[in-house]
Amino acid sequence: MKRRLLAIFLPILILLSGCSSDPVQDDLLNYVNKEMKEAAKLEGTAVSAYEGVSGTNYQDDQTMYDVLNRDVIPSYSEFIKELDSVKIETDEVREIHEIYIEGADIQFNAFAIIKQAIEEQDADLIQKANDMLSDARKHLREYQTKLNKLAKEHDVKIEK
Repeated sequence: MKRRLLAIFLPILILLSGCSSDPVQDDLLNYVNKEMKEAAKLEGTAVSAYEGVSGTNYQDDQTMYDVLNRDVIPSYSEFIKELDSVKIETDEVREIHEIYIEGADIQFNAFAIIKQAIEEQDADLIQKANDMLSDARKHLREYQTKLNKLAKEHDVKIEK
């Protein structure tokens, strides 16, 4: 009986010990599945609130101003804090995360400028904020592209 169990489990143990550990893969899995979970929720809340009062959903300046003050800016501020607290072990993941932080900072500042533009009724500030939002989107697309590439290189599947 012992020999049979040993004959069954020994090859499995050898296979497991033969697998090399990939620290980037481990870090990516932790990053996507654990570290970024709360950040994603906070970002979703802020962006959803903003989208609810901008573009085709725009109603009036006061509504946008109220939502920016009450929902968007506080949620996005928490999101930025959460991004800053994410624990990352490898340079490869850290480099990509920094792109995300940079894009998020630009977007957060754009929201603050929109608030200021409404207060001052300054169309030039709105244009500046819109340019910043466009720049932030470029950073976030770059982040997503590089994250997907790194995940593919390290055999990590990211579900959308």
